[in-house]
Amino acid sequence: MKHLRTLMSLVLAACLLLTMSAGALAAEDNTFSVAVVRWTEVWGTDFTETSFLKEIGEKTGVTINWQPYWNATWSDQKSLMLASGLSALPDAFFGSISLTDADIIPNSEYFVELTDLIPQYMPNLTAIFEKDPSMKALCTDADGKIWSLPKKLPMRPITANEMYINKAWLDELNLPMPTTYTELADTLVAFSKSGEGRYGYIASSSLAGDLNNLLLPFGVQASRAGNMMGLNAEGKPYFVPMADNYKEAVKWARDLFERGALDPEYFTQTSDMVRAKIQDTEAGSRTGIVFAWTADSELLGNAKDYVVAEAVAGPDGNRYVESDPTFLNYGKNELVITKNCKNPGKLLEWADQFYTDEASLQTYYGSIGDGKIAKKDDGTYEVLLPSADSGINLDTSCWTFSFRDHGPKYMNKEFESRVVLPATEGDGIKLADDAVNAAYARDTFPVVSYTADQLDQLGFLSPDILNYVSQQYAHWVTEGGVEEEWDAYLAQLEKMGVQDLINIHLDAYAKYIGQ
Repeated sequence: MKHLRTLMSLVLAACLLLTMSAGALAAEDNTFSVAVVRWTEVWGTDFTETSFLKEIGEKTGVTINWQPYWNATWSDQKSLMLASGLSALPDAFFGSISLTDADIIPNSEYFVELTDLIPQYMPNLTAIFEKDPSMKALCTDADGKIWSLPKKLPMRPITANEMYINKAWLDELNLPMPTTYTELADTLVAFSKSGEGRYGYIASSSLAGDLNNLLLPFGVQASRAGNMMGLNAEGKPYFVPMADNYKEAVKWARDLFERGALDPEYFTQTSDMVRAKIQDTEAGSRTGIVFAWTADSELLGNAKDYVVAEAVAGPDGNRYVESDPTFLNYGKNELVITKNCKNPGKLLEWADQFYTDEASLQTYYGSIGDGKIAKKDDGTYEVLLPSADSGINLDTSCWTFSFRDHGPKYMNKEFESRVVLPATEGDGIKLADDAVNAAYARDTFPVVSYTADQLDQLGFLSPDILNYVSQQYAHWVTEGGVEEEWDAYLAQLEKMGVQDLINIHLDAYAKYIGQ
């Protein structure tokens, strides 16, 4: 009998051990390592400790071990991780600046296809797909597969960056607000001549940036995706740096440089150097104009001297403003799951909690439970300004205490009407400024999907071609010669395979509009 009791005790102990082991394994299966990339380490990692994340963690039984990376060094780190193989990867990548299609599609053997898993584990996102098919089309690749989760940002304007002009300088020089591109040129020259260290426009310039700001009066807006593809006046896609209106825009920029309207360090300085020049509150800003989401986001304390300007009329009499809704408002690659993940369904169940109105509000502005948003009894939500002693503005607070632009989210329009924004900072200012130029917004080349073969070809063609057109742009602005060298420039692009590059984009666009 003693031996029987001993045997039974051993059996019970073994069963208990197995039960405990199974429980531990289940817990491990619900704990996930997730890489997330942040624009700057200045914002820290407080975003991983918000009450919203704690709530959905408790609701789903999921624990996330966040692995933060910083954008400045992420490119090299990412390349090393992907080159090292699956063993070097986390369970998932969070946020659209973590991985691009060019990272995912050629390495699809590392990642979990989500096409059939989303209907099983994500009722919120599935309902959104039915209500807004563009969300599903956005994250479906050229072969009809889904590898990542999408987003739609809330409370968004029609315009992107707008031009803000130094009203204090206009008043000081008794100058009117410029209304045409020639008047703008004269105004920028006058600003540069008005005092030591002043310039009409100070920037860390690039062609990709200038196509969407300084050169816009010539109708040269290109996709923010960086491929320099645009839509012409007839709505047809084209490669902007080969067009006649681009050549005229370059000639205009050259004229500005020759007349001293542009900072001499326009092509050589870093963004940190620019910030030092335009954010100096003691000496005041040294630039006549900036192109920015809002004046305060770029100029900080000097924003009080600037007002949003109506887009100036270009040579064709039209006014142009940057607008790229599919790039700025929608996105994909917001959650990509690797094959290291032992329980992708559970992780998708957790991610599905992001796809509600209230969740999207909190992952954009900060958590209700943390005092960033006040939920009112009348069903409205008030986004609160940071305390005066915090030393940060609303925009910085949002990036510090939420995922802001990154991660899964979707807010219905009817819910947006119940959100109250401060009128003095951040999105409240942007939506008010948006009204000045919204009527001038035009479609541009959208975010499209490419096959693995197309991505491989683009990876071969794009770097050399885009570097060449960018170098030529800087050369022509600072030294001149665009008219005399134009034909040779076009011939060189043809030799580099530009038509093959264009055809890839045209094919992807044709599939996009056929969806």
